[in-house]
Amino acid sequence: MSKIFETPLYPYERSPDQEAVTPVRHKVVVIGAGPIGLGLAIDLALHDVPVVVLDDNDKVSFGSRAVCYAKRPLEILDRLGCGAPMVDKGVEWNLGKVFFDQRQIYDFNLLPEDGHKQPAFVNLQQYYFEDYMVARVRELQAEGKRIELRGGNKVVAIGDHPDHVHIEIETPEGPYELEADWLIACDGANSPTRRMMGLDFVGKVFEDNFLIADVVMEADFPTERWFWFDPPFNRGQSALLHKQPDNVWRIDFQIGWDIDRKEELKPENIDRRLRAMLGPDIKYELEWSSIYTFQCRRMERFHKGRVIFAGDAAHQVSPFGARGANSGLQDTDNLAWKLKLILDGTAPETLLDSYDAERIHGADENILNSTRSTDFITPKSEISRIFRDAVLDLAEAHEFARPFVNSGRLSVPAIYDGSPLNTPDGLDGGPERSRPGAPCPDVPLGAGYLLDRLGGGFTILSIDCEAEEAVTEGGVTATRLALSTKDDPTGALAQRYLGTAPSAVYLIRPDQHVAARFPEYDVQQIRFAIRRATGKE
Repeated sequence: MSKIFETPLYPYERSPDQEAVTPVRHKVVVIGAGPIGLGLAIDLALHDVPVVVLDDNDKVSFGSRAVCYAKRPLEILDRLGCGAPMVDKGVEWNLGKVFFDQRQIYDFNLLPEDGHKQPAFVNLQQYYFEDYMVARVRELQAEGKRIELRGGNKVVAIGDHPDHVHIEIETPEGPYELEADWLIACDGANSPTRRMMGLDFVGKVFEDNFLIADVVMEADFPTERWFWFDPPFNRGQSALLHKQPDNVWRIDFQIGWDIDRKEELKPENIDRRLRAMLGPDIKYELEWSSIYTFQCRRMERFHKGRVIFAGDAAHQVSPFGARGANSGLQDTDNLAWKLKLILDGTAPETLLDSYDAERIHGADENILNSTRSTDFITPKSEISRIFRDAVLDLAEAHEFARPFVNSGRLSVPAIYDGSPLNTPDGLDGGPERSRPGAPCPDVPLGAGYLLDRLGGGFTILSIDCEAEEAVTEGGVTATRLALSTKDDPTGALAQRYLGTAPSAVYLIRPDQHVAARFPEYDVQQIRFAIRRATGKE
């Protein structure tokens, strides 16, 4: 694994832009070659938008870092062409167990129904994830896509102008400058871009710390998420256990607020905690360790002028619930197709206001759930602790109490209720899970799946009714995908898209969220829905 950490994947190379007398203008420049920046760049390239990615590093991140990837982001990654290696290498899981003291109080299944291509969750070290994404960039370059990855390029100054962004960059061979129609900051929680623009987060930092220890060991624990409240090996605190590939196990210890971080990170003190949990005879190798503080914060707006923020640069949540990288990938999924339409002149620049509206909605939902998790995991008063412990006791024998237990509500996709891009729901009896604003539920279709057939453009999904093969409105074309419930012996198509309705027509956005749905085909309704979904109504 040291080879992965140490080998430059995108080493510095001198660019022709550095020879230019005046700064070269690019359509899109992305700052940050982590999972979010690379995910956005790949998505833009698939939309035939030229993109340059700048990063002062030249290799994958050190340590496991983000490890849990939920079903919806895996679906996004599958559309981008890098989901399969994630699932092949990763540890799939959908079962979790919750413990109180020394006893298991209940377990849960995150994906109890069949008929989905992707699992509920995959655990995979971030360095593998980034490695796969860089490999996908190289594939796209070989196919002729204009996607460029520049390592050793550190952005040091930004000037936001009405029609472009001016960028000053330092390299091992000296400085140079670029211009971009749009600049996307995917440069992490400590975003230098955000600081250079004088922008900040609003939100809360919680008074608690957690120690992450990634250890390599042979263990017979099942591939499940195990969470302990007040375990005997970490009294008064909590702990979490996850399996990763290569016999790497992620262990989180709650360690309190008033701590000496350097002292806690000493190998002998980490060893003491691990042996208290796993036994004195455990043999292991410490691969990586870190301490993090719960933070639930976001920017007030996710774009300012021609600079747009995504991922941790725009919002932060505590790691419990796996909402960081997962929500960042949903940012890029939401943003790429909108930028494509704006750059093509088929949508107004005000379409970016919907990126703010939809992804701030998603961030606020994540922050709310993360805050509630934090309050339950770390009670702030004795009465709060008494209430929490009573809920845990009840949950052992009574199912009604289990929804009140919050060991980190796990990442679910944002449903953009109230989005300005939605057309009012026109399908009486339609399932709630596929209402306007929702991501499309997957459905098995013969040897394949629905999401694979939707692709990355606007789609008219007709179920048990006739429709035109394509509709073009304002330069945007939606193509038809015709399905019949007669060809679905599983019944999943009817259950997930018709409900009690006999037929339906859906307009699906390029990010595979539902824009509109109706009981039957009406070209004028579809035209209106396309205008609405592209910010023209």
